[in-house]
Amino acid sequence: MYSGSCLCGGVQFNVKAELEPIQVCHCSQCRKAQGAPFATNIPVAASAFQLISGGELLTEFESSPGKKRVFCSRCGSPVYSSKDTLPGVLRLRAGLINERLGTKPIAHFYTASKCNWWSINDDLPQFAEAYLPKG
Repeated sequence: MYSGSCLCGGVQFNVKAELEPIQVCHCSQCRKAQGAPFATNIPVAASAFQLISGGELLTEFESSPGKKRVFCSRCGSPVYSSKDTLPGVLRLRAGLINERLGTKPIAHFYTASKCNWWSINDDLPQFAEAYLPKG
């Protein structure tokens, strides 16, 4: 089990599952939502995500049709996003997890729209758009 929280600690949660590999997203929406060159997302089954406290602090923003971004209304920390096309899956922000992660990044996604001021300097696969490896 993993625990996590937002910056102010108002939103606290547990994840009762092993964590999937981290997806590094360079799309313009993730950059704007994070205020950073990319977002680090971990797909988590909604059934494995347990909100411990701060439900009243969570605010939802539909950034594009069917895509919702959920964040803490007090400190602004992005917590997770969800898509209608992936029911039952939350894309949890990796930086919120309290424990050391046993999982690592698997690939860079949406590199066609990456920012020009950050270089990708690793050997992970890069995909111009979204791509989820099978198996």
